[in-house]
Amino acid sequence: MGILLEADYKGVLQGRESIYSGLQRAFSTTKGGSQNPLERKPGEDLKPQEKDGQLTYELMNRDTAITLAQEAAREKVPTFLYVSAAGGAPILPRRYITSKREAESTIASSFPSLRNIFFRPAFLYDSSRSFTMPIAALGSVSAMINSTTGGRLTWLMGAGGIKPQKADLVGEAIVEALEDASVKGPVEVGEIEELAQRAWRRGML
Repeated sequence: MGILLEADYKGVLQGRESIYSGLQRAFSTTKGGSQNPLERKPGEDLKPQEKDGQLTYELMNRDTAITLAQEAAREKVPTFLYVSAAGGAPILPRRYITSKREAESTIASSFPSLRNIFFRPAFLYDSSRSFTMPIAALGSVSAMINSTTGGRLTWLMGAGGIKPQKADLVGEAIVEALEDASVKGPVEVGEIEELAQRAWRRGML
């Protein structure tokens, strides 16, 4: 769940906004989400707080996830899994990853009845989404460079310094995590790979 890029670029492409203004909005340090999702009445829709109704990181990555967890808790669903991210990237606004971490923190503290699982994969790619393939190739090169430095560039590269992961591999790991009651809290890239391997071995039996 969530968005990688906000919608500012559409206004620029359609000539409704200048390139400078679009970039300024895209990399703004603060933007509105919705009304406080924890105070939302049952059945009440989330209301975007940006004046043009823009889908922001705060709305999509944070408030929508919190709302779904809230509904899951109300319905006594035992487990809630949120696909977060391993980190940000130099080309993305910092709010991309902070909104996801805020979602994790709020869900964990506000809904203790749930077994919360927060998957933190690297960049996800799949051949069915062709635009992800060249990004994954660049990411693999970046990860190799980062690896040769012993991971010392992770602070600079964020998720861009971590080897991209195939979407269906992460999907298999998610199913494995849901079935294993011992899995809870943040699940990092290495643990995701281990869960996927476990699912693969089980499928071979």
